[in-house]
Amino acid sequence: MRFVLVFLFAFLIAAPTVSAADNLKLEGSFTQGGMATGRVAPGSNVRFLDRDVRVSKEGLFVIGFGRDFLNKAELEITSPDGKMTRRLVDIKKRTYKIQRISGLPKKMVSPGKKALERIRRENVWIGKVRSRNTETPWFSAGFIWPAIGPVSGVYGSQRILNGKPRRPHFGVDVAMPTGTPVVAPAAGMIALAKKDLYFTGGTIMIDHGHGLTSVLMHLSRLEVSTGDVVRAGDDIGAIGATGRATGPHLDWRINWFNQRLDPQLLVPPMPKASTAKAKDKKN
Repeated sequence: MRFVLVFLFAFLIAAPTVSAADNLKLEGSFTQGGMATGRVAPGSNVRFLDRDVRVSKEGLFVIGFGRDFLNKAELEITSPDGKMTRRLVDIKKRTYKIQRISGLPKKMVSPGKKALERIRRENVWIGKVRSRNTETPWFSAGFIWPAIGPVSGVYGSQRILNGKPRRPHFGVDVAMPTGTPVVAPAAGMIALAKKDLYFTGGTIMIDHGHGLTSVLMHLSRLEVSTGDVVRAGDDIGAIGATGRATGPHLDWRINWFNQRLDPQLLVPPMPKASTAKAKDKKN
């Protein structure tokens, strides 16, 4: 099943517009968890967080700011003629919620030795996907919600699992019954499709290009395989309660390399399910 929302959030995909002052145009969410896209003169080099940033043939690039990102960071641009420009990027600090979750099996909160070995192996797979720096800027066409329903968990929340403090939540949760369709939130290539990872259960990772990846977790059904190319709105699976979950929901996360981003900053407010269904029937 495939549905495409009309609330498409696109990033700088029109013809390049650059500032005459420093040959740079930068737009996005300049806050912890945010993402920004920029345009520079084609052939320019860009550096951010001590890494070379991929720049498309059209001069498009993307950068991201993690949950606890510092309030300032420097962006360095070297134009084709060798002129270097530095831009200080101000990042707004956020306050995060505390989320308490009880009723999880003990092994899912404090895994044993064998489980930890499995988790390490799976984390290597995930790390390899998040280190990809694919040339195609699939992300430039924008993002949509991969599922429609109540938002039951938000990005950045400090999690207390069975009374024990654990890592923050780095995604957005959509609570819907098992079997509810999940679609690709943006175009890209399926970089990982596994039915049973320890923590995340049925898991799909999508490479959106330039170091930007989505992960969709706890799925009950997978409709894609590694290497498939998808468009925003393509059916890729279904909501479930696999892995570490107390009930059926979708956990959607986005990374720019090791910077964990807030998916809700990339899409409009969650539409009402009835509205989305009505519009889907018209398409």
